[in-house]
Amino acid sequence: MKNVDQQPDLIRRAYYAGSFYPADPVELSEQVRGFIQAESGKVSAEIVGLIAPHAGYIYSGSCAAAAYRLLKGTKYEIVVVIAPSHQAFFTNTAVFRGGGYQTPLGVIYTDPELAATIANIHPKVVFADDGHSGGARPEHSLEVQLPFLQMVLGDLKMVPVVMGSQEYDMAIALGEVLASALTGKKALIVASSDLSHYHSAAQADKMDKGISEAVRRFDWKLLHDRVNSGYSEACGAGPMISCMYAAKRLGATQAQIVRYTHSGMVTGDDREVVGYLSAICHR
Repeated sequence: MKNVDQQPDLIRRAYYAGSFYPADPVELSEQVRGFIQAESGKVSAEIVGLIAPHAGYIYSGSCAAAAYRLLKGTKYEIVVVIAPSHQAFFTNTAVFRGGGYQTPLGVIYTDPELAATIANIHPKVVFADDGHSGGARPEHSLEVQLPFLQMVLGDLKMVPVVMGSQEYDMAIALGEVLASALTGKKALIVASSDLSHYHSAAQADKMDKGISEAVRRFDWKLLHDRVNSGYSEACGAGPMISCMYAAKRLGATQAQIVRYTHSGMVTGDDREVVGYLSAICHR
C-alpha cells in the first residue's frame, strides 16, 4: 500500500548531468558502454550486493564498471541504492518519496509499495526529501550510480535511499530493514562510496587496504572500526555496512573485491588522490 507521504508525480531531475557525467544521452551511453566493454571477468554466483564509487566518471568510471558489468544478463525485481549525504547532515535515513529519478537515459521509476514498506519499519528510516530533491544542492552520490544500472540492467525499478547519519547503529538498523523488506525478492542492494581523500598515493593505498580487507572478510564491524579509528576512510561507510549486513541476511556468503583504483592513476598526480573500490556480495 502506498503511503500518504509519497509524491508519485515527483520526478527528481538529473542535477549532475554535464558535470559528473555527460548530459548528452548518446555520449553518456558510449562512455559507460566503453567502460563496461573494457573490463573482463565474470562471476557465476548470484550477486546480492554491490559497492561502487561515485566520483566523476573520468576518475572512477572504470572502477565502477568493473563491478556493474558483472550484472549483465541478470534481472532483478528491485534495486535499492544507498548513498551517503555529502551536502547536508540530517539524523534520519531518507527514503525517496517521489515517483522516479531522471537521467539523460530516461526515468528510473520507483516501487512505491516497497518504498512504503521500507519507510515504515524503523523510526529513523523515513520518507524525506533530504539528500534527494530537497535543499540547494541535492546529493550526487546516488545519482551517478544510475546510468550504470540503466546500461547493464535496462528497465528496472528502484528504491533510492540517502543516509544522513552513518552511525553504526543506524547502518545496522537500515540493514535490518532491508533484509526484512527484501526477503523473498530477487533484489540487488547498491552501496555508493569513495575511500580515502587527498592523501598521497602511497598513504591512500595503505589506508584503503584496511577497507578492502574488511570487505573481503565480509566483516562490516571491522570496516566500521577502521573508519571510526581513522585508520581508513570511506565517505559511504554507512551504506557499505548496511549493504553488507543486508546481503548476508539475504543469503550472501562471500564478498569479493573487483577493482581498486585512485584518481592519480588518471591524472598522473599522486600527491593528493581519492581512492575508489568496487566489490560484490554474492551467494
